[in-house]
Amino acid sequence: MADPVKISGVIITYNEERNIEACISSMIDIVDEVVVVDSYSKDQTEEICKRLGVKFVQHAFEGHIEQKNYAMNQASYDHILSLDADERVSEKMKASIQAVKDNWQADGYIFNRFNNYCGAWLRRSWYPDKKLRLWDRRKGQWGGTNPHDKVIVSGKTEKLKGDILHYAYENLEEHYEQIKKFAIIAAHAKFEKGKKANFIFHVILSPLYKFFRKYVLRLGFLDGYYGFIFSGLTAYLNFMKYLRLWELNRNQKRR
Repeated sequence: MADPVKISGVIITYNEERNIEACISSMIDIVDEVVVVDSYSKDQTEEICKRLGVKFVQHAFEGHIEQKNYAMNQASYDHILSLDADERVSEKMKASIQAVKDNWQADGYIFNRFNNYCGAWLRRSWYPDKKLRLWDRRKGQWGGTNPHDKVIVSGKTEKLKGDILHYAYENLEEHYEQIKKFAIIAAHAKFEKGKKANFIFHVILSPLYKFFRKYVLRLGFLDGYYGFIFSGLTAYLNFMKYLRLWELNRNQKRR
């Protein structure tokens, strides 16, 4: 029987003193090292990481995809478990990872992500939210379009039991502030790739469908008050992203 594979737990951070200890503690007994790549935090993130004995590296932030690929390459081992600082490994997920360590079969492994939104667990509107977070870096890396990064693996993937626990937003103000930031990043990333926005389809209809999909088709109304709020703000992000892209396209034509 082959020896168990060694896994590097990888996290990127910026001002994550609220979350980072719980994130590291949730993975530390299932991985063989923890690597934190920090974008020069101004809070206690560095002190917490060094107290916990992880490998701590500072690197200027150039984009979510770029930073996560840089962090992946700082790992000592080829098998990577990647979490965001506001995520945790659940107990059932730990058991699945242990089984995979003892018998690695695929090139990447997918988990459901269970999202805590302002203190409420969203069981419909934001679930199962599948994420590939355990993989062989020789077969895959981070891709997608900033800020919506994803791991792209060439090869076999499997779904494992156990949820990534995601403590997304502590309050609505945090979500609203992120929408403003992410809409601009996403619009500019699409613009740089030559993407176009149609005003009727993307700016008007796409956000309406986004809300309908999450609140009605995904049964988000069963998530109560926060199901409605989350569905509405997600649609608003879509609106702001494509409105900004449409504006960039129009300004380019004018020039």
